[in-house]
Amino acid sequence: MKIEHEIDFVVTWVDGNDPVWLEEKRRYIKKGSEKANAAQRFRDWDNMKYWFRAVEKYAPWVHKVYFVTYGHLPKFLNTECPKLQIVKHRDFIPDKYLPTYSANPIELNFHRIPELAEHFVLFNDDMFLNAPVKPTDFFRHGMPCEEAVEGLIIPWNNDMYFHMLLNDIDCINKHFSKRTVQRKNFTKWFNPCYGSGLMQNILLQPWRKFNGIKNAHLPVALCKSTFEKVWEAEPERMDATCKNRFRTASDLTQYLIRYWQLAEGNFIPRRSIGQYLEIKSDKYDDVLDAITATGHRFKTICINDTDDKFDFDRCANRVKEAFQKVLPEKSLFEK
Repeated sequence: MKIEHEIDFVVTWVDGNDPVWLEEKRRYIKKGSEKANAAQRFRDWDNMKYWFRAVEKYAPWVHKVYFVTYGHLPKFLNTECPKLQIVKHRDFIPDKYLPTYSANPIELNFHRIPELAEHFVLFNDDMFLNAPVKPTDFFRHGMPCEEAVEGLIIPWNNDMYFHMLLNDIDCINKHFSKRTVQRKNFTKWFNPCYGSGLMQNILLQPWRKFNGIKNAHLPVALCKSTFEKVWEAEPERMDATCKNRFRTASDLTQYLIRYWQLAEGNFIPRRSIGQYLEIKSDKYDDVLDAITATGHRFKTICINDTDDKFDFDRCANRVKEAFQKVLPEKSLFEK
């Protein structure tokens, strides 16, 4: 397979059961922030080996996989695998931001990872390849493949996530004119491949500023150089975010990097190739079906852990059984 340039994968992982990490986290956590840093955000579903099996099976062309971790490693992981690069937080995050228990300082410093390719795909540990993918699913002509679809940010239940998205959009509106952005790249923003998203962009035209941008919560193609541009443009806000050990409503997020690429026109239009799924109240048949369905399966999926109460052990076992059914063979990433 001919590849225009090297493409790396970056995946973040934490062992929420590590007693040393838990004790350190307890020392730093502040009263009132427990909800935003609940166990659901860190508990281990014990299915990372299937993440690696999927990469080997569905994306054999990937250059390197950067496994970003506080320091702990899954027991199955073959650290001698030539395609694997273990990256601990202290290897790339400035000391003044450590330790951190928020994804934001980790993700906003990815451009500091030594030898990381300019073009890479960011995964959270709940985002899986689910069918064969090509390099052109993520990058074409050196540009990320993306959906440029506007949206509305509607705060709900005092969830700080929505406040962080507002901060990201505030930065975009500060540095870019929506009208200029969309006029310069008209066919990218008003592209038929977005389906109903095209109508959404049209309907939001009366608003002179961006009210929000649709987030698929799936693997995202990013350029390392964009991180450097954002740090140069917003050094104080980026620094303030990275100094927060836990998520706060004043934070910026890695979505800002994606939005910046869209605002610059540094992307190729492409409809989403994945599906976001939530596990709630033991009703997870759609998750199992998405993993095991034959034929036209989603190329990528996100299996999101929620604050909803459900039988975690039973659910985790069912999900692992589904992955085992379609990914039964060990990968080179395993011992």
